[in-house]
Amino acid sequence: MTAADIIKDLKAKKFKPVYLLHGEEPYYIDQIIHYMEDHILNDMEKGFNQTVLYGKDTDMATILNAAKRYPMMSDYQLIVVKEAQDLKWSKETEGSSKEAEFIQNYFEKPLDSTILVLGYKYANFDKRKKIFKSITKSGVVFQSDPVRDYKLAQWIEELVKSMGAKIAPQASALMAEYLGADLSKISNELEKLLLNISKETIIDTDLVQRNIGISKEYNVFELQKALASRNVLKCNQIINYFADNPKANPMVMVMANLNSYFSKILKYHYLQNKGDAAKELGVNPYFVKDYETAARNYNLNKTFDIISLLREYDLKSKGVDSTGNITDGELLKELLFKMIH
Repeated sequence: MTAADIIKDLKAKKFKPVYLLHGEEPYYIDQIIHYMEDHILNDMEKGFNQTVLYGKDTDMATILNAAKRYPMMSDYQLIVVKEAQDLKWSKETEGSSKEAEFIQNYFEKPLDSTILVLGYKYANFDKRKKIFKSITKSGVVFQSDPVRDYKLAQWIEELVKSMGAKIAPQASALMAEYLGADLSKISNELEKLLLNISKETIIDTDLVQRNIGISKEYNVFELQKALASRNVLKCNQIINYFADNPKANPMVMVMANLNSYFSKILKYHYLQNKGDAAKELGVNPYFVKDYETAARNYNLNKTFDIISLLREYDLKSKGVDSTGNITDGELLKELLFKMIH
């Protein structure tokens, strides 16, 4: 089930007695929990029947003793365990002790009038545990995986659409490049941006740059375009700006983006059918022409050399094989010169 599927069932009052929400990406886990806290019980019912616990401050026996209670003046009680990854799962829930047996028995036959939600974030739950198998049978298990880098721009476009607005492909790509895969941050920035525009306005790069604090002319997105066309002057202007503003343009982010970009150029060189480039590269069709231009300006051997340079300078930025007290800005300038020439 997706997060949207779970929320759809919750809206239809199709509740399960146990929800295990786990995974490396916290965005969807938080989204589901927030919906449950806001909508399962009304304001009068919440006082007696809604409990929020935190994994580091409680234990499974306490949670399940609360879960075995019946609701007061309501059909359901809701118990939300946030940061459930901090619970002592291995000692308390496995083995042959009475406590482990009590816990296992509850998850095999949970109380129908209790909705127990376990928010297990930043990691995947151990699927070998008996509890996992029991919850799979008696409740809902949802795994929240990170969005891959190449799918991030598409994810942004779909999120904007769900908010009732539209975004240009280059704007979603710019957001993906600069905000990375922090889905909560992306969502928050979009919500703030949409407060300042009408729903009929298409979000373009200008709006993104003005509202999210990205320089209009000097950003990684513009650097990629300048590199693709081998525009030496523009490349130097951007890299000098990066060197003067290291906090806004950290080298680790610049290197990661350039490595991803030239890896796609390398892949483009090997494509048998260039007509499938957008799908094969995992980019919006709008940007395929940039990869065509880059592939013409950097042949296969030069692309290999650039990827090797990126790895070399990534190590240098981390103090490996670097000479003296060279700054990240100086490393970027040196790297750019070798990439273009």
